Amino acid sequence: MLNIILCGAPGSGKGTQSSFIVQKYGLQHLSTGDVLRAEITTGSELGKQIDALISKGNLVPDDMMYGVIENYISSLPQDCKGTIFDGYPRTVAQAESLTKLLKKYKMDAIMIDLMVDEQLLIQRLIERGKVSGRKDDNLNTIRHRIAVYHQQTEPIAHYYLHQGNYFAVNGNHTMADVFLQIMRILEIYGR
Repeated sequence: MLNIILCGAPGSGKGTQSSFIVQKYGLQHLSTGDVLRAEITTGSELGKQIDALISKGNLVPDDMMYGVIENYISSLPQDCKGTIFDGYPRTVAQAESLTKLLKKYKMDAIMIDLMVDEQLLIQRLIERGKVSGRKDDNLNTIRHRIAVYHQQTEPIAHYYLHQGNYFAVNGNHTMADVFLQIMRILEIYGR
């Protein structure tokens, strides 16, 4: 089973590249952002708590996220070829928890890190906000989300590098060129 942790700052192209990987390799796609936004639309108490965090650019606490991820993994179909984890883990503690959780189900994962220049990230997110209407795609929130990424999420690259399953991709290129880099990694990894 091929499990990929697709990492990168907001606007790095995780969603786009995930869709390419799903189409080519037939993997499941777990976008924690989509799952959390779906919870918000239910209007539940949990959804309100999540909305209060996300709308300010903050991360959802580990215990909330762990439950979401375990429910997902435990419900994977038996013929599943693997999963793309898009937006999780976002902290070293979450990475450690995910490693333990995957081992519980006799799985492992590689990390593919989409590296994009910060000015390009901001430009992409501003443009996305104009099209999507997402309220978290405004300049102040974008800057805050990028700062949170650098402080809390970027360190997981070191965790996976130490594990020996870290791969960096230059995300400043076209979507097609970035995907070519990812396909080369997956070929090397043993796909």
